[in-house]
Amino acid sequence: MTDTAVLDAFWSRPGRDDPYQIYEQLRAGGPIIGTGQEWLSTSYAVCNTILRDRRFGIRPAGEPAPTSEDTSGNTLDLGFLDREPPDHTRLRRLAAPAFRPKMMAGYAERIADFTRDLITGIERRAVAEPDRPFDLIADFAAPLPIGVITTLMGIPDADVDRLSQHGTVVGSALSGIGSPAEAAALAAANAELYELFSELIPLKKAHPGDDVISYLVAATPDGITPYELHTTARLLLIAGFETTVNLIGNGVASLLDHPDQWELIRTEPEYAAAAVEEVLRYAPPVQNTSRFAHEAVSIGGVDVPANGWVMLILAAANRDPEVFDDPGTFDITRPRQAEHLAFSSGIHYCLGAPLARLEAQIAFTELATRLPKLHRSPDEPTWRESRVIRGYSSLPLLVS
Repeated sequence: MTDTAVLDAFWSRPGRDDPYQIYEQLRAGGPIIGTGQEWLSTSYAVCNTILRDRRFGIRPAGEPAPTSEDTSGNTLDLGFLDREPPDHTRLRRLAAPAFRPKMMAGYAERIADFTRDLITGIERRAVAEPDRPFDLIADFAAPLPIGVITTLMGIPDADVDRLSQHGTVVGSALSGIGSPAEAAALAAANAELYELFSELIPLKKAHPGDDVISYLVAATPDGITPYELHTTARLLLIAGFETTVNLIGNGVASLLDHPDQWELIRTEPEYAAAAVEEVLRYAPPVQNTSRFAHEAVSIGGVDVPANGWVMLILAAANRDPEVFDDPGTFDITRPRQAEHLAFSSGIHYCLGAPLARLEAQIAFTELATRLPKLHRSPDEPTWRESRVIRGYSSLPLLVS
Protein backbone atom coordinates (compact mmCIF):
# COMPACT_ATOMS: atom_id res chain seq x y z
CA MET A 1 0.00 0.00 0.00
CA THR A 2 1.39 3.41 -0.95
CA ASP A 3 1.90 6.19 1.58
CA THR A 4 -1.06 8.04 0.05
CA ALA A 5 -3.33 5.00 0.32
CA VAL A 6 -2.28 4.39 3.93
CA LEU A 7 -2.93 8.03 4.80
CA ASP A 8 -6.35 7.81 3.16
CA ALA A 9 -7.10 4.70 5.24
CA PHE A 10 -5.93 6.45 8.41
CA TRP A 11 -8.29 9.39 7.86
CA SER A 12 -11.28 7.18 6.96
CA ARG A 13 -13.28 4.46 8.67
CA PRO A 14 -10.46 1.83 8.75
CA GLY A 15 -8.37 4.23 10.80
CA ARG A 16 -11.05 4.21 13.47
CA ASP A 17 -12.18 0.59 13.31
CA ASP A 18 -8.74 -1.05 13.31
CA PRO A 19 -6.21 1.69 14.00
CA TYR A 20 -3.32 -0.52 15.07
CA GLN A 21 -3.20 -2.28 11.73
CA ILE A 22 -3.08 1.11 10.00
CA TYR A 23 -0.40 2.34 12.40
CA GLU A 24 1.88 -0.53 11.41
CA GLN A 25 1.36 0.25 7.73
CA LEU A 26 2.26 3.87 8.45
CA ARG A 27 5.34 2.73 10.38
CA ALA A 28 6.58 0.87 7.32
CA GLY A 29 6.83 4.22 5.54
CA GLY A 30 9.44 5.53 7.96
CA PRO A 31 9.54 7.48 11.22
CA ILE A 32 7.63 10.43 9.73
CA ILE A 33 5.61 10.61 6.52
CA GLY A 34 3.47 13.36 5.04
CA THR A 35 2.14 15.37 2.17
CA GLY A 36 4.40 18.43 2.24
CA GLN A 37 2.51 20.51 4.81
CA GLU A 38 1.07 17.81 7.08
CA TRP A 39 2.98 14.89 8.61
CA LEU A 40 2.28 11.86 10.77
CA SER A 41 4.74 10.02 12.98
CA THR A 42 4.56 6.55 14.53
CA SER A 43 8.11 6.77 15.90
CA TYR A 44 8.65 6.90 19.64
CA ALA A 45 11.86 8.89 19.15
CA VAL A 46 10.23 11.46 16.87
CA CYS A 47 7.08 11.84 18.99
CA ASN A 48 9.00 12.16 22.25
CA THR A 49 11.42 14.66 20.73
CA ILE A 50 8.69 16.88 19.28
CA LEU A 51 6.69 16.86 22.51
CA ARG A 52 9.77 18.15 24.35
CA ASP A 53 11.09 20.49 21.65
CA ARG A 54 10.20 24.15 22.25
CA ARG A 55 10.49 24.78 18.50
CA PHE A 56 7.08 23.11 18.26
CA GLY A 57 3.88 24.47 19.76
CA ILE A 58 0.20 23.82 20.23
CA ARG A 59 -0.89 26.39 17.65
CA PRO A 60 0.78 28.09 14.67
CA ALA A 61 3.46 30.62 15.55
CA GLY A 62 1.95 34.00 16.29
CA GLU A 63 -1.66 32.79 16.47
CA PRO A 64 -3.19 34.15 19.69
CA ALA A 65 -5.20 32.01 22.07
CA PRO A 66 -8.88 32.90 22.60
CA THR A 67 -9.54 35.52 25.26
CA SER A 68 -13.33 35.36 25.37
CA GLU A 69 -16.07 32.80 24.91
CA ASP A 70 -17.03 32.16 21.28
CA THR A 71 -20.70 33.12 21.15
CA SER A 72 -21.36 30.40 18.58
CA GLY A 73 -20.21 27.76 21.05
CA ASN A 74 -18.96 25.61 18.17
CA THR A 75 -15.27 25.85 19.02
CA LEU A 76 -13.34 23.92 21.62
CA ASP A 77 -11.11 25.85 24.01
CA LEU A 78 -9.02 23.41 26.03
CA GLY A 79 -7.82 25.95 28.57
CA PHE A 80 -4.11 25.79 29.31
CA LEU A 81 -3.74 22.80 26.98
CA ASP A 82 -4.35 25.31 24.17
CA ARG A 83 -1.84 27.84 25.49
CA GLU A 84 1.86 28.39 25.10
CA PRO A 85 4.16 29.69 27.84
CA PRO A 86 3.97 31.96 29.71
CA ASP A 87 0.15 31.66 29.87
CA HIS A 88 0.32 27.87 29.92
CA THR A 89 2.83 27.93 32.76
CA ARG A 90 0.81 30.43 34.80
CA LEU A 91 -2.53 28.62 34.47
CA ARG A 92 -1.11 25.14 34.96
CA ARG A 93 0.68 26.29 38.12
CA LEU A 94 -2.61 27.50 39.59
CA ALA A 95 -4.31 24.12 39.05
CA ALA A 96 -1.32 21.93 39.91
CA PRO A 97 -1.59 21.75 43.73
CA ALA A 98 -4.72 19.59 43.63
CA PHE A 99 -3.06 16.98 41.41
CA ARG A 100 0.36 16.59 42.96
CA PRO A 101 1.35 13.01 43.82
CA LYS A 102 1.52 13.82 47.53
CA MET A 103 -2.19 14.60 47.43
CA MET A 104 -3.04 11.11 46.17
CA ALA A 105 -2.78 9.47 49.58
CA GLY A 106 -5.59 11.69 50.76
CA TYR A 107 -7.72 10.79 47.76
CA ALA A 108 -7.15 7.03 47.85
CA GLU A 109 -9.75 6.10 50.45
CA ARG A 110 -12.35 8.33 48.82
CA ILE A 111 -11.72 6.64 45.47
CA ALA A 112 -11.86 3.20 47.09
CA ASP A 113 -15.22 4.04 48.68
CA PHE A 114 -16.66 5.16 45.34
CA THR A 115 -15.34 2.00 43.71
CA ARG A 116 -16.71 -0.38 46.34
CA ASP A 117 -20.13 1.25 46.29
CA LEU A 118 -20.36 0.88 42.51
CA ILE A 119 -19.31 -2.77 42.64
CA THR A 120 -21.82 -3.46 45.40
CA GLY A 121 -24.55 -2.11 43.12
CA ILE A 122 -23.35 -4.34 40.27
CA GLU A 123 -23.32 -7.37 42.60
CA ARG A 124 -26.88 -6.68 43.77
CA ARG A 125 -28.17 -6.40 40.21
CA ALA A 126 -26.36 -9.62 39.30
CA VAL A 127 -28.08 -11.46 42.15
CA ALA A 128 -31.49 -10.20 41.02
CA GLU A 129 -30.84 -10.80 37.29
CA PRO A 130 -27.84 -13.13 36.92
CA ASP A 131 -28.20 -13.50 33.14
CA ARG A 132 -28.48 -9.79 32.45
CA PRO A 133 -25.21 -8.08 31.55
CA PHE A 134 -24.19 -4.78 33.04
CA ASP A 135 -22.46 -2.06 31.05
CA LEU A 136 -18.99 -1.49 32.45
CA ILE A 137 -18.91 2.03 31.02
CA ALA A 138 -22.30 3.33 32.17
CA ASP A 139 -22.38 1.41 35.46
CA PHE A 140 -18.77 1.72 36.57
CA ALA A 141 -16.09 3.30 34.37
CA ALA A 142 -17.95 6.61 33.93
CA PRO A 143 -19.53 7.16 37.37
CA LEU A 144 -16.29 6.43 39.23
CA PRO A 145 -14.02 9.21 37.85
CA ILE A 146 -16.95 11.61 37.44
CA GLY A 147 -17.83 11.13 41.10
CA VAL A 148 -14.22 11.64 42.11
CA ILE A 149 -13.45 14.75 40.05
CA THR A 150 -16.74 16.50 40.83
CA THR A 151 -16.09 15.95 44.53
CA LEU A 152 -12.53 17.29 44.26
CA MET A 153 -13.76 20.32 42.29
CA GLY A 154 -16.62 21.02 44.70
CA ILE A 155 -19.43 20.42 42.19
CA PRO A 156 -22.54 19.37 44.13
CA ASP A 157 -25.25 17.00 42.89
CA ALA A 158 -23.42 16.17 39.66
CA ASP A 159 -25.51 14.56 36.91
CA VAL A 160 -23.23 11.64 35.99
CA ASP A 161 -25.07 10.68 32.81
CA ARG A 162 -25.16 14.25 31.53
CA LEU A 163 -21.51 14.91 32.28
CA SER A 164 -20.58 11.61 30.64
CA GLN A 165 -22.41 12.73 27.50
CA HIS A 166 -20.56 16.05 27.55
CA GLY A 167 -17.26 14.21 27.86
CA THR A 168 -18.12 12.06 24.86
CA VAL A 169 -19.06 15.12 22.80
CA VAL A 170 -15.87 16.97 23.70
CA GLY A 171 -13.75 13.89 23.08
CA SER A 172 -15.31 13.41 19.64
CA ALA A 173 -14.79 17.09 18.81
CA LEU A 174 -11.04 16.59 19.23
CA SER A 175 -11.16 14.71 15.92
CA GLY A 176 -12.80 17.73 14.26
CA ILE A 177 -16.35 18.91 13.69
CA GLY A 178 -17.63 16.90 10.74
CA SER A 179 -21.31 17.79 10.56
CA PRO A 180 -23.89 20.36 11.68
CA ALA A 181 -25.17 17.82 14.19
CA GLU A 182 -21.71 17.54 15.78
CA ALA A 183 -21.39 21.32 15.88
CA ALA A 184 -24.79 21.60 17.56
CA ALA A 185 -23.89 18.93 20.12
CA LEU A 186 -20.65 20.72 21.01
CA ALA A 187 -22.45 24.07 21.27
CA ALA A 188 -25.01 22.53 23.63
CA ALA A 189 -22.30 20.93 25.78
CA ASN A 190 -20.34 24.19 25.92
CA ALA A 191 -23.48 26.10 26.91
CA GLU A 192 -24.38 23.69 29.72
CA LEU A 193 -20.85 23.61 31.10
CA TYR A 194 -20.64 27.40 30.94
CA GLU A 195 -23.93 27.65 32.84
CA LEU A 196 -22.71 25.12 35.42
CA PHE A 197 -19.61 27.16 36.24
CA SER A 198 -21.42 30.49 35.94
CA GLU A 199 -23.62 29.34 38.82
CA LEU A 200 -20.87 27.64 40.79
CA ILE A 201 -18.13 30.30 40.67
CA PRO A 202 -20.13 33.03 42.50
CA LEU A 203 -21.04 30.47 45.17
CA LYS A 204 -17.38 29.62 45.69
CA LYS A 205 -16.52 33.33 45.89
CA ALA A 206 -19.09 33.81 48.62
CA HIS A 207 -18.47 30.50 50.41
CA PRO A 208 -15.04 29.08 49.51
CA GLY A 209 -14.27 25.51 50.43
CA ASP A 210 -11.42 23.03 50.27
CA ASP A 211 -11.85 22.31 46.56
CA VAL A 212 -10.24 23.08 43.22
CA ILE A 213 -12.78 25.72 42.10
CA SER A 214 -12.31 27.63 45.34
CA TYR A 215 -8.52 27.60 44.79
CA LEU A 216 -8.96 28.99 41.28
CA VAL A 217 -11.48 31.61 42.38
CA ALA A 218 -9.03 32.80 45.03
CA ALA A 219 -6.50 33.45 42.23
CA THR A 220 -8.71 36.03 40.48
CA PRO A 221 -8.33 38.76 39.40
CA ASP A 222 -4.53 38.82 39.61
CA GLY A 223 -3.64 35.29 38.51
CA ILE A 224 -6.46 34.29 36.20
CA THR A 225 -9.08 36.16 34.15
CA PRO A 226 -12.81 35.29 34.38
CA TYR A 227 -12.66 33.66 30.93
CA GLU A 228 -9.56 31.66 31.88
CA LEU A 229 -11.29 30.58 35.06
CA HIS A 230 -14.17 29.14 33.04
CA THR A 231 -11.99 27.35 30.49
CA THR A 232 -9.62 26.00 33.15
CA ALA A 233 -12.51 24.67 35.21
CA ARG A 234 -14.05 23.07 32.11
CA LEU A 235 -10.73 21.48 31.17
CA LEU A 236 -10.11 20.08 34.64
CA LEU A 237 -13.62 18.64 34.81
CA ILE A 238 -13.66 16.95 31.40
CA ALA A 239 -10.01 15.86 31.42
CA GLY A 240 -10.46 14.75 35.01
CA PHE A 241 -12.78 11.95 34.01
CA GLU A 242 -12.69 11.48 30.24
CA THR A 243 -9.28 9.80 30.05
CA THR A 244 -9.97 7.64 33.09
CA VAL A 245 -13.30 6.36 31.76
CA ASN A 246 -11.51 4.98 28.73
CA LEU A 247 -8.47 3.82 30.67
CA ILE A 248 -10.70 1.66 32.87
CA GLY A 249 -12.77 0.40 29.93
CA ASN A 250 -9.76 -0.41 27.74
CA GLY A 251 -7.95 -1.93 30.70
CA VAL A 252 -10.70 -4.27 31.82
CA ALA A 253 -11.28 -5.38 28.22
CA SER A 254 -7.56 -6.05 27.73
CA LEU A 255 -7.33 -8.02 30.97
CA LEU A 256 -10.41 -10.11 30.21
CA ASP A 257 -9.16 -10.78 26.67
CA HIS A 258 -5.97 -12.18 28.21
CA PRO A 259 -7.25 -14.58 30.92
CA ASP A 260 -3.77 -15.34 32.24
CA GLN A 261 -3.30 -11.62 32.94
CA TRP A 262 -6.71 -11.35 34.63
CA GLU A 263 -5.86 -14.37 36.79
CA LEU A 264 -2.52 -12.84 37.73
CA ILE A 265 -4.04 -9.57 38.92
CA ARG A 266 -6.80 -11.49 40.70
CA THR A 267 -4.38 -13.65 42.68
CA GLU A 268 -1.61 -11.06 43.02
CA PRO A 269 -3.26 -7.61 43.26
CA GLU A 270 0.15 -5.98 43.66
CA TYR A 271 0.36 -6.21 39.86
CA ALA A 272 -2.43 -3.64 39.53
CA ALA A 273 -0.07 -0.67 39.21
CA ALA A 274 1.93 -2.48 36.51
CA ALA A 275 -1.33 -3.36 34.77
CA VAL A 276 -2.25 0.32 34.60
CA GLU A 277 1.06 1.15 32.90
CA GLU A 278 0.71 -1.70 30.43
CA VAL A 279 -2.83 -0.67 29.51
CA LEU A 280 -1.62 2.89 28.96
CA ARG A 281 1.10 1.57 26.66
CA TYR A 282 -0.94 -1.10 24.87
CA ALA A 283 -4.37 0.55 24.58
CA PRO A 284 -4.04 4.25 25.50
CA PRO A 285 -7.22 6.34 25.64
CA VAL A 286 -5.55 9.26 23.85
CA GLN A 287 -4.35 7.93 20.51
CA ASN A 288 -2.74 11.03 19.09
CA THR A 289 -1.94 14.69 19.52
CA SER A 290 -0.39 17.30 17.23
CA ARG A 291 2.09 20.14 17.12
CA PHE A 292 3.00 23.01 14.78
CA ALA A 293 6.61 23.78 13.89
CA HIS A 294 7.34 27.36 14.92
CA GLU A 295 10.38 27.38 12.64
CA ALA A 296 11.83 25.12 9.97
CA VAL A 297 12.99 21.89 11.63
CA SER A 298 14.69 18.73 10.35
CA ILE A 299 13.51 15.69 12.28
CA GLY A 300 13.41 11.99 11.55
CA GLY A 301 15.19 12.65 8.28
CA VAL A 302 12.41 14.97 7.09
CA ASP A 303 12.40 18.77 6.73
CA VAL A 304 9.31 20.30 8.32
CA PRO A 305 8.78 23.96 7.36
CA ALA A 306 7.64 26.71 9.69
CA ASN A 307 3.97 26.20 10.63
CA GLY A 308 4.10 22.62 9.34
CA TRP A 309 1.61 20.44 11.24
CA VAL A 310 2.70 17.08 12.66
CA MET A 311 0.32 14.48 14.08
CA LEU A 312 2.03 12.43 16.76
CA ILE A 313 0.43 8.98 16.93
CA LEU A 314 1.13 8.21 20.58
CA ALA A 315 -0.56 4.80 20.44
CA ALA A 316 1.80 3.75 17.65
CA ALA A 317 4.83 5.20 19.44
CA ASN A 318 3.89 3.07 22.45
CA ARG A 319 4.25 -0.01 20.23
CA ASP A 320 7.47 1.03 18.53
CA PRO A 321 9.59 -2.16 18.20
CA GLU A 322 12.74 -0.06 18.43
CA VAL A 323 11.80 0.78 22.02
CA PHE A 324 9.54 -2.01 23.32
CA ASP A 325 10.19 -5.74 23.02
CA ASP A 326 7.29 -7.70 21.49
CA PRO A 327 5.22 -4.49 21.50
CA GLY A 328 1.96 -6.04 20.27
CA THR A 329 1.76 -8.36 23.28
CA PHE A 330 -0.19 -7.34 26.38
CA ASP A 331 1.93 -8.30 29.39
CA ILE A 332 1.52 -6.74 32.82
CA THR A 333 4.81 -8.32 33.93
CA ARG A 334 6.70 -6.48 31.17
CA PRO A 335 10.06 -5.13 32.37
CA ARG A 336 10.23 -1.33 32.35
CA GLN A 337 11.96 -0.30 29.11
CA ALA A 338 10.85 3.28 28.49
CA GLU A 339 8.16 5.68 29.67
CA HIS A 340 5.09 5.33 27.46
CA LEU A 341 3.66 8.48 25.89
CA ALA A 342 0.02 7.91 26.85
CA PHE A 343 0.08 11.03 29.03
CA SER A 344 2.13 12.99 26.45
CA SER A 345 5.52 14.42 27.41
CA GLY A 346 7.25 17.73 27.93
CA ILE A 347 5.47 20.79 29.32
CA HIS A 348 2.04 19.42 28.36
CA TYR A 349 2.45 16.16 30.26
CA CYS A 350 -0.96 15.30 31.72
CA LEU A 351 -1.52 17.17 34.97
CA GLY A 352 -4.04 14.59 36.17
CA ALA A 353 -1.86 11.53 35.46
CA PRO A 354 -1.35 10.62 39.17
CA LEU A 355 -5.10 10.74 39.78
CA ALA A 356 -5.93 8.66 36.69
CA ARG A 357 -3.32 6.07 37.63
CA LEU A 358 -4.65 5.81 41.18
CA GLU A 359 -8.27 5.46 40.08
CA ALA A 360 -7.44 2.76 37.53
CA GLN A 361 -5.23 0.86 39.97
CA ILE A 362 -7.97 0.77 42.60
CA ALA A 363 -10.60 -0.10 39.98
CA PHE A 364 -8.62 -3.06 38.57
CA THR A 365 -7.83 -4.36 42.06
CA GLU A 366 -11.39 -4.18 43.34
CA LEU A 367 -12.97 -5.61 40.17
CA ALA A 368 -10.56 -8.54 40.03
CA THR A 369 -10.91 -9.42 43.71
CA ARG A 370 -14.64 -8.74 44.09
CA LEU A 371 -15.78 -10.03 40.67
CA PRO A 372 -13.23 -12.75 39.83
CA LYS A 373 -15.50 -14.48 37.28
CA LEU A 374 -16.12 -11.31 35.31
CA HIS A 375 -16.27 -11.99 31.57
CA ARG A 376 -17.56 -10.55 28.32
CA SER A 377 -21.24 -10.85 27.49
CA PRO A 378 -22.35 -12.29 24.11
CA ASP A 379 -23.76 -8.81 23.45
CA GLU A 380 -21.45 -6.81 21.21
CA PRO A 381 -19.61 -3.81 22.68
CA THR A 382 -19.61 -0.51 20.83
CA TRP A 383 -16.67 1.81 20.21
CA ARG A 384 -16.70 5.57 20.41
CA GLU A 385 -16.72 7.58 17.20
CA SER A 386 -13.41 9.37 17.63
CA ARG A 387 -9.96 9.19 16.14
CA VAL A 388 -8.27 10.96 19.06
CA ILE A 389 -10.01 9.24 21.99
CA ARG A 390 -10.24 5.46 21.69
CA GLY A 391 -12.53 3.66 24.07
CA TYR A 392 -15.82 1.89 24.44
CA SER A 393 -19.16 3.64 24.51
CA SER A 394 -20.64 0.38 25.79
CA LEU A 395 -18.96 -2.76 27.16
CA PRO A 396 -21.47 -5.42 28.27
CA LEU A 397 -20.08 -7.83 30.90
CA LEU A 398 -21.38 -10.67 33.04
CA VAL A 399 -20.42 -11.24 36.65
CA SER A 400 -20.53 -15.06 36.55
